[in-house]
Amino acid sequence: MLQNLAKRREKNRYFSDSYTFKRKGNNKRGKTAKSPGKPKKTKTSFYFSRLSPIMPKVALGGTFQYLHDGHARLIEKAFEIAGDGKVHIGLTSDEMLQKSHSVESYKIREKRLLGSLKKMEIPIQKYEVTRLNDPYGPTLEEDFDYIVVSPETYPVALKINCIRKEKGKSPLEIVYVEYVMAEDGVPISSTRIAKGEIDRHGRLKTEA
Repeated sequence: MLQNLAKRREKNRYFSDSYTFKRKGNNKRGKTAKSPGKPKKTKTSFYFSRLSPIMPKVALGGTFQYLHDGHARLIEKAFEIAGDGKVHIGLTSDEMLQKSHSVESYKIREKRLLGSLKKMEIPIQKYEVTRLNDPYGPTLEEDFDYIVVSPETYPVALKINCIRKEKGKSPLEIVYVEYVMAEDGVPISSTRIAKGEIDRHGRLKTEA
């Protein structure tokens, strides 16, 4: 599944379905997201829309259960943005999770995530995986440049920027990445995989 991410990154297979929100003051033509509605799609690759940091610091968070193709898209985008910088991946702790389906332990999910990053041949100095004990993690205090989100986690990013503003900190640029659809046109999700509806690539499972 994630073994071929390096090759897929080179082909930019998934990068057309992403959006960005620009910081106020950095670009007169830029707009700052104010509502959780679906953002407008940019016509050009977003990280050329303003002067990008030389060493971008990118935040990405999630449960990463089953490591499906939707996760692959988010991970690819985060490392594409980071360039010579670093991706900080927040992995949801067991204590935070309250799902209707069984979720693998933090240690198992961490091991699989690290194994997948290794198979991608991403240098270990290019990323850091930390435990998330709340929805925001270090993004409220540390100086990140970007946060990569799915439609599910987009409202969390908006809340992060609201809190940062209250603290007198600069907002993060939100990079919105669309869901990956399964064969039936419904988004791939860990819940659907757990229910046996689809596999990790979105292929429908047939009943025996």
